[in-house]
Amino acid sequence: MAAPNFLFIITDQQRADHLGCYGNQVLRTPHIDGIAKRGWCFDRFFVANPICMPNRATIMTGRMPSLHGVRHNGIPLSLQQTTFVERLRAEGYATGLIGKSHLQNFTRQPVSFKAAPAMGLKPPPPEFTDAWHDLLEGDDYNSEQPVDWLSEPAPGVKLPFYGFDHVELCTWHGDMVQGHYLRWLRDKDPAALARWGPEHSEHVPGYNAPQARRPRIPAKLYPSHFVAERTAQWLHDHARTAPDKPFFLQCSFPDPHHPFTPPAPYWDMYSPDQITLPPSFYNPSIGQVPLLGEAHAALANGTAKRDWVGEYTVHEHEARQITALTYGMIGLIDDCVGRVLATLDELNLARNTVVVFTSDHGDWMADHGMMQKGPLHYRGLIRVPFVWSDPQAKACNSRTHELAGTLDIARTILERAGLAPHNGLQGQALGNIMEGGASSKHDGMLIEQTTQRPVPGFDHAVRVRTFVDQRWRVTLWSGVERGELYDLDSDPYEQTNLWDDPASKDQKAEMIRRMLVRSIDLQDWAPMQTQQA
Repeated sequence: MAAPNFLFIITDQQRADHLGCYGNQVLRTPHIDGIAKRGWCFDRFFVANPICMPNRATIMTGRMPSLHGVRHNGIPLSLQQTTFVERLRAEGYATGLIGKSHLQNFTRQPVSFKAAPAMGLKPPPPEFTDAWHDLLEGDDYNSEQPVDWLSEPAPGVKLPFYGFDHVELCTWHGDMVQGHYLRWLRDKDPAALARWGPEHSEHVPGYNAPQARRPRIPAKLYPSHFVAERTAQWLHDHARTAPDKPFFLQCSFPDPHHPFTPPAPYWDMYSPDQITLPPSFYNPSIGQVPLLGEAHAALANGTAKRDWVGEYTVHEHEARQITALTYGMIGLIDDCVGRVLATLDELNLARNTVVVFTSDHGDWMADHGMMQKGPLHYRGLIRVPFVWSDPQAKACNSRTHELAGTLDIARTILERAGLAPHNGLQGQALGNIMEGGASSKHDGMLIEQTTQRPVPGFDHAVRVRTFVDQRWRVTLWSGVERGELYDLDSDPYEQTNLWDDPASKDQKAEMIRRMLVRSIDLQDWAPMQTQQA
């Protein structure tokens, strides 16, 4: 049997329940739902880290952030880490990436927070400022940096790029997307290029939510269409030039990440009046952790910073607007996914192409009144969709409640390609769950997070660890005596923290014990020994 192709579709910052196939009764996603009808949905699929760069690095390496080193945004993935795409390429696969990568930094901005130096001691020289001699800087790590993308000759990406032989990048999000998209937009319509960017987007009357603005370009020129069109073109080119060669193609949308900028007609596709907010929005339990209380206090006293990246709270009308606009962005993505799937059919590639759909992490999206992401591990943030459709599979239109996560993606794809895991690869292959009805090898999923900078309620960067199983979630914060414990069966919106509940004392201790055991299990086996001693 011929080696399978893989079409790996990934969105940015999309909750699992922001799809029809995951139970959303308002949002219409027929094309993505169609993938689910032909395959499998995982209902309990969790990230290894709820931030872009760390979790994308986990997807590529099949390793936890504490092992691959990308503990938060701003740290490129080391080229010394083995990715599953490199493995596929070495076995003869054609490899392509269209859209967002974010395995390297988007900005040249200096670090905004550094720990205070030791007083009275001589500081180290530059070459000894860190435990690593190689700080992952230089030309090898500048492929996603801001450059003049319209210059001639065209800016290039040093290939292979983590195993990808063909790369067309989108950097940033919404109406701020740059990268190869800008060249595509210029070639499509130079006049539209002059209207692109947040300074040209319009604030629509009646919409006053933070970061909500409508681009002045048509939907056919929006970045999501760039990703779909260039993905389809890559498939056409591959079918023409290398029809007998298997491929792995990553189709990576930079939406529905903030800012909230769906173009017309997707801006008006959903009304804020259609949106039902979660019960926790009205009962945010602000005493649960310092961050939640401080964020709500900032909204109340007018000091909240809500113009870009960061944790913030919103008023009810703002939450409804943001959710409706996010639905519009997802609606556009769904139409673009339909275009790519139609290309597979047109080229007779669907019969041997495994289609995967997922997202790099979720979004609070009004859980407890919060927006965006950060070290509050509510399920809306840490649970993402994972849909797998294999034309050679025995079963379809199925779903599973077994525990799985982004840590499992690399091993699952390699196994489906017939490739054994390499040393240090973590996670489990999910094929036996889908095909054989096996139980998950995970008794719970570990989520790691370290913040780049202090968050509200703290004067230092924070480390957080979460362990979640079929029923319970426990979260521990560095420097905070009080943690979090939720019974997700009786309290699905995580409003009642049982940490101090005497009746839950034994359950808390057991969850912490299991978290510790899981942390030990996920320690590194790489590099392998080279000699006996």
